[in-house]
Amino acid sequence: MLVSNKITEPQQVDVRGPRFAAWVTTVVIVATLIVSAFSSVAAAVILGLQAVVFAIGAVGGPRQHPYGRIFATVVAPRLGPVTEKEPAPPLKFAQLVGFLFAVVGTAGFAFGLPAVGLTATAFALVAAFLNSAFGICLGCQLYPLVARFRRTPSPA
Repeated sequence: MLVSNKITEPQQVDVRGPRFAAWVTTVVIVATLIVSAFSSVAAAVILGLQAVVFAIGAVGGPRQHPYGRIFATVVAPRLGPVTEKEPAPPLKFAQLVGFLFAVVGTAGFAFGLPAVGLTATAFALVAAFLNSAFGICLGCQLYPLVARFRRTPSPA
């Protein structure tokens, strides 16, 4: 059995893809907040769909993320070459954080607790907007702290 000592680099992605996804997410979350003024049920449905998108991104990463796929097939071919990349694991973690906020917000709207729905949705909006407008990924900033607590298998 041949064992390689080569350390693999984490998957790298074009930084413009996650920022595009953050812009779309920002629009969806703003729509959720606007719709919530008229119907908590409709807001729950919209935010629930966004939660599914977050879940796909958390499990599959940026290349499987629905908005990432749109970026790769529609937007990226019209842009210049990739000049900057970032690792995928922090992005997956950020999607997990977004998923958690979206689930809490969806539950708040669905169960008649609009303050919970609005608060969780507002937190998700702040995070999405910071990433889309300024390239500040809050989940990515938290990732190194959380990664410290992961158990690494000891060599056997």
